[in-house]
Amino acid sequence: MLDLRAQYRSIQEEIEGALREVLESGQFILGPQVEALEREVAAYCGCSFAVGVASGTDALHLALRACGVGPGDGVITSPFTFIATAEAISYVGAVPLFADIDPRSFNLDPNRVEDLLRGRARASVRGSEARIKALLPVHLYGRAADMTALGELASAWDLKLIEDCAQAIGSEHSGRRVGSFGQMGCFSFFPTKNLGAYGDGGMITTDDPALAERVRRLRQHGSRIRYLHEELGFNSRLDEIQASILRVKLRYLDSWIEGRRRIAQLYRQSLDWGPIQTPEDDPAGRHIYHQFTLRVPRRDDLKEHLQKKGIATMIYYPLPLHLQKAYTHLGYREGDLPQSEKAAREVLSLPIYPELSPEQVGFVARTIREFYQT
Repeated sequence: MLDLRAQYRSIQEEIEGALREVLESGQFILGPQVEALEREVAAYCGCSFAVGVASGTDALHLALRACGVGPGDGVITSPFTFIATAEAISYVGAVPLFADIDPRSFNLDPNRVEDLLRGRARASVRGSEARIKALLPVHLYGRAADMTALGELASAWDLKLIEDCAQAIGSEHSGRRVGSFGQMGCFSFFPTKNLGAYGDGGMITTDDPALAERVRRLRQHGSRIRYLHEELGFNSRLDEIQASILRVKLRYLDSWIEGRRRIAQLYRQSLDWGPIQTPEDDPAGRHIYHQFTLRVPRRDDLKEHLQKKGIATMIYYPLPLHLQKAYTHLGYREGDLPQSEKAAREVLSLPIYPELSPEQVGFVARTIREFYQT
């Protein structure tokens, strides 16, 4: 699915130089590398501030907490995402309220969000009395959600708008990069992301100086001054080694994104055929193709066929969050969110990374076509 060794070999000298600099400095937590990365990510995303934290999950958790989301609150989000999105809502004592997705973009459908807000859709048994306080869209697979429509809903209903940008750094909607639309944007630097560390890491972006300062406090045990604690916080600090690696990689991010976009176009040219539905490029922005995800019939049989031919694939995600055992207490039933459930039965993500050759892409495409032609 992803060859991180090929990427490392292409920038090996710069990475090793950055690591030596940190090791020789003797400073490993919240030092000059983190501060520089925060400035660079803020500038890249078009935001005033960025705050490094220990993971993408922590970014979501601390952003919600900084925005004052807590017990008794409801947060509208997508059921078709990694569980961290909903986990973070649960961490602060709030209730995830799931709205269905748009079948083409796989992102939150603004019409379904509005249905929840107007009480036209079943939320959940436990969450039905929650006061809806925030909207947490996910920019899935590297395609920005419809932030124009979702932003208008958040404004009209006085909701905090927090973006889950874990898969989408560099993605754009209407000329703006994700992470710059809401009160806060939340990023993951998990190694498989388009901008990945060599371990865990995360970042929160914002234009609000008070929110930035609150997150800085929360990530450091609720403290601004050593041993003086204004509130109960957490240990969620991005370390210098990961920051130094990310600073090297950030310089290459846009060229890597263009590489992914070229590969996506090659896949589309070969696979936009018959029963196969390829992801469309975003007409309102820039899709960064963190994943290239098909919708196909006989998905599990195709996955097995490709595996036998030596082609790795992944299913993101096989079971929507509203049907996960961890959320049975919310009272959702199969059929409540049909688009998310249908996507979970049909999606299959193909290998995509800048170092893939046209020959490799052609081999994957031919193998898929052969499966449906036999």
